[in-house]
Amino acid sequence: MHEVTVVGGGPTGLMLAGELALSGVDVVVLERRSTPELIGTRARGFHSRTIEILDQRGIVDRFLAEGQRAQVLSFGSTSLGAGSLPSRHPYTLGLGQSNVERLLLGWVEELGVPIRRGVAVTGLAQDETGVDVHLQDDEPLRTAYLVGADGGRSRVRTAAGIDFVGAEATRSHLIAEVSVTEDTPAGMRLDDVGIHAISPLEDGQTVGLVVTEQQLGPASEPTLQELSEALRAVYGTDFGVHAPTWISRFTDATRQAVSYRSGRVLLAGDAAHVHPPTGGQGIGLGVQDAVNLGWKLAQVVQGVSPDSLLDSYQAERHPATARVLKNVMTQAFLQRGDVRTEAVRDTFSDLLELDGPRAALAGLLSGLDVRHDLGEGHPLLGRRVPDLDLTAADGPRRVFELLHEARPVLLVLGDSDSLDITPWSDRVRRVDAQAVGTWELPVVGEVPAPAAVLVRPDGHVAWVGDGTATGLHDALTTWFGPPAQGTT
Repeated sequence: MHEVTVVGGGPTGLMLAGELALSGVDVVVLERRSTPELIGTRARGFHSRTIEILDQRGIVDRFLAEGQRAQVLSFGSTSLGAGSLPSRHPYTLGLGQSNVERLLLGWVEELGVPIRRGVAVTGLAQDETGVDVHLQDDEPLRTAYLVGADGGRSRVRTAAGIDFVGAEATRSHLIAEVSVTEDTPAGMRLDDVGIHAISPLEDGQTVGLVVTEQQLGPASEPTLQELSEALRAVYGTDFGVHAPTWISRFTDATRQAVSYRSGRVLLAGDAAHVHPPTGGQGIGLGVQDAVNLGWKLAQVVQGVSPDSLLDSYQAERHPATARVLKNVMTQAFLQRGDVRTEAVRDTFSDLLELDGPRAALAGLLSGLDVRHDLGEGHPLLGRRVPDLDLTAADGPRRVFELLHEARPVLLVLGDSDSLDITPWSDRVRRVDAQAVGTWELPVVGEVPAPAAVLVRPDGHVAWVGDGTATGLHDALTTWFGPPAQGTT
């Protein structure tokens, strides 16, 4: 029996598998696709917080080497200025989803995680000790915990009986990479139906395009004929489209699972939430789900923390994602060309001339402003820790370097002998150092330098010290289990 089974070998599932493997969990990934199929530029990259997460795990250079950095962060047609974000990575990284999966797969394979391909999940049954995963054309698989990272049509979510609620689709769009025989107009256009865009690809022979259909399309894989008809309706020609690399359909439906957990079954990524690709939030939300869940699930599986720790996954990720979904729905609504929508779009553009609204939206879209509700206290509490330069006994370090092993860290930034974490020393690493630079947070700005911070494996701050140990042991117990026996 595996300790954890992850269904879905996309970015979310692979990131989660890597997180679990770093903690020594026996994890297997089940993927319906027999081979890593070409999915092109369906997802075209991710924003600052996702890049930071990859940096936290020491694998960001793999992505930076292949991706294209761009100061592209916008709401509607208004640029928000990603370059001013207080991050070591104040930019968007353009990288097609197939490349993202390939790079994550390489990392996961290095960690020894088995990937079972061509395996389709048909159902499940869970009891107090585990989950039986029903597989098409194979014997059931027994696992202690099951995570559905199997997309918007998740079989795991359906089999677990978790409701998927939200806004129904009102429009559908075709997105594709195809060869053409005619010259195509580059750029974007808006009309009463929606948004349409064509962009030449690097090979000079194919184009990437998105076109809004005149009527809501069926929930099925689109054909080249449907793409041709949609192009003719907008441009008067289909530009001789042929030899598609891939064609896909998406809608403006926005849904979220009522619960991200049902007993020993959990959801992450598109299985937990779906939305239009407007704003490029998809991969980032899934990766953030994975790093929030991974260390918690590992501690529960290994008996370090009680099962109730998994409830914090729902408590933290559900509201954080709900904020993004509302923003995405707003942006998708503004992608119409009628005069009423144009008036709303112009109003937003005027508001975004002000520094406050611009900073607030930049923090949200970049993923850098997430704050988990861990109670009152220092502004750092519940937020991701900034990646400051450090001077430690073993030389210069960066904060994110301390998180490469997905292990919690108590970062002590001054003389503080009172911060004794001996009862948790098997789980939490203490690092004494001096921080170089100012502590700055998105939207909030510069904040007082802490005397010490307890950083969770996902990079969020669980406790902030003022020179005393007040509250430290409570935070350690809450997030990393009770003290080792015989040490208190």
